[in-house]
Amino acid sequence: MSFLIAKVKKLFSSDNNKKSEDGRDQWPSRTGFLLASMGGAIGQGNIIRFPSQVFNNVGLQWFIPYLLSIFILAIPGLILEVSIGQAYRGGAVAAYNNVNRRMRGVGLASIMVSAVVVVYFAIILVWIMIYFRHSFTSPLPWTASTEDFYYQQVLRQVDPTPGVIGPNGVESYYSYPGRGLLGETVGWSAFIWFCVFLCMFNGVGISGRAAYVTMALPIVMTIILLGRCCSLENAGRGIKLYFGSWDSNNFGSGKLWQTACGQVFFSTGVGFGYYIAYASYNSKWANAVQDATIIVCSNCLFETIAAFAVFGVVGYLDINPQNTPRLGAFEIGFLTYPAAIVAMPGANFWAVLFFLTLVLLGISSTYPMLDVIVTAIMDRYHTKVARPVVAFTLALVAFLISLMYCTQFGYYLLDGVDRWINNLALVFVVWSEFALSTTIYRFKDVFTQTGKPAWAFFNGGYFLGQIIGVSVGHAVSGGAGAGVGLGIFFVGAAIALFLCKTPTAPAPGFWNKNAMSTRLWFLAFYSGEQLRRDLNVIVAAGKNWSIPVFWSPMIRYISSPILFIVYSLAYPEFWTLRNDPVYVFGFILSHFCLIFAVVALLLPRYYDVFVPRHRLDDGKRIAAPCVTANVLEGEGQDQAEKGSQSPPLYKEGLTTDGSSDEVKEKS
Repeated sequence: MSFLIAKVKKLFSSDNNKKSEDGRDQWPSRTGFLLASMGGAIGQGNIIRFPSQVFNNVGLQWFIPYLLSIFILAIPGLILEVSIGQAYRGGAVAAYNNVNRRMRGVGLASIMVSAVVVVYFAIILVWIMIYFRHSFTSPLPWTASTEDFYYQQVLRQVDPTPGVIGPNGVESYYSYPGRGLLGETVGWSAFIWFCVFLCMFNGVGISGRAAYVTMALPIVMTIILLGRCCSLENAGRGIKLYFGSWDSNNFGSGKLWQTACGQVFFSTGVGFGYYIAYASYNSKWANAVQDATIIVCSNCLFETIAAFAVFGVVGYLDINPQNTPRLGAFEIGFLTYPAAIVAMPGANFWAVLFFLTLVLLGISSTYPMLDVIVTAIMDRYHTKVARPVVAFTLALVAFLISLMYCTQFGYYLLDGVDRWINNLALVFVVWSEFALSTTIYRFKDVFTQTGKPAWAFFNGGYFLGQIIGVSVGHAVSGGAGAGVGLGIFFVGAAIALFLCKTPTAPAPGFWNKNAMSTRLWFLAFYSGEQLRRDLNVIVAAGKNWSIPVFWSPMIRYISSPILFIVYSLAYPEFWTLRNDPVYVFGFILSHFCLIFAVVALLLPRYYDVFVPRHRLDDGKRIAAPCVTANVLEGEGQDQAEKGSQSPPLYKEGLTTDGSSDEVKEKS
């Protein structure tokens, strides 16, 4: 008995986990980190959501905005999150506190996004488990009608009473008469949360091993499904629809670009905070830029290849844009695929394989979101509370909250929350990450070189140009909005250059040719460029990939405006749904994330409670223009305090100087 107790204690203890040099838990292997991170990105949405987006924008023209979005949004965003997590050795709040204490709210907002999404995401897995249970029944119970089975046996929804929006405003609101709990849904929800707990209760030691099951196994199963679906009769018709058609008229559609951008953005998982949390458990000298690139490319490659299976089914069922104008993600997963499986020989086997693949992929995306919260709590309280206790408590609380989705109106509530948490909160969080990190990182350096008024006018034009530009774009036209936005930005920049004093520190290369170009460099590029260089001290050590020089201008002047435009598109949509309580609830809930980020920007001290006590001052830096600081211990600031203008900084065999972007091995 004592032997059994000892084994249980060992299982629930994190003392046996591999440790980094700084004492933080570390992934058992790089493969474990990559698989777990890929699991956060690759979920059932890659199998069912991506094909639905392609079908609704059918043609190879889809891949042009899709690929552009990968390089403009996904890869730069993941480089930022993986790099700060690894370099600053903490979860979302601790990492962004180190960038600047005024970004604590951005970290907290990303945690809230994960907290909201993980609760309802688990319910989708519950629906999959109901299908999985019935997959062992012969004949399959949805043989007669896939729609009846889905709506009456799985969702068991009760249709709402419609509301009315008249010419004078809301005349009546939607009402939902079905509010009872569904017993089977509750039971499967408890099972899913238990599985999630088992995958992450003991930290990255157990998560790294779980990833081999929840990520690696579904890849093999997807390959099997791919072979079967592509060998179906007339599958070629669907595959030709996917990879053999081109619609030049559709290429200019704003909807095409919006959905392609949204697919990359939501599929990759930037903004949820779990990449930051997971990267904080890496070796601090890991190849962060390469890891981020591998994760994004693996995610996009998986969904692109997996879509062949769906389009094989589409061809088999003779579905095309003429007889089916649109296909939703849930329709593919719960109606289209099951309908095709029924007609296959060995239907039960393929049903079991398909729904098991979906649930494993779903679990691989669920426990990273819960781990974001666990990491934040463990960072804050460290040894005061055991990680398994925190994990169990959070899983239990999440299960209890998820009960509101286990009702007869749960599907409608899920849709109401999902729409706004993704279209509003998540997009705003990533926009904040991009825009603020390249604006307020080491902004005191800029103050000393340009003066506060110049900094304020330049960045005021930058933010007001986006806000007023998209407002005019919605009110008048897209062209007018772009003109007004750019006009405000250039006017602010011109005033800033006029007010700016001549910097005393040199700008790099071309920018140091004259006083005006030096002023422009400090106002427009310094914060983002210095963040890149400081991060490279850690992430580009030795032969690691470095963060490229175009990274910071891209996320500030290309990625950020694109994200703000995408963010603004959600508000007109809400106006048409304002008489539905579930959409109103989701809309209000999403804005709490925005409030968290904005309040911290103005009043960062109110967020001290969320930051580890010994790291409260990590985001405070003295002015040391063009000094490449060590991102962990602040050696650059120490040397600057001693009067050095541009000292070489040494750290564990590394050296860098104030004028070079390279991080070289010390001979």
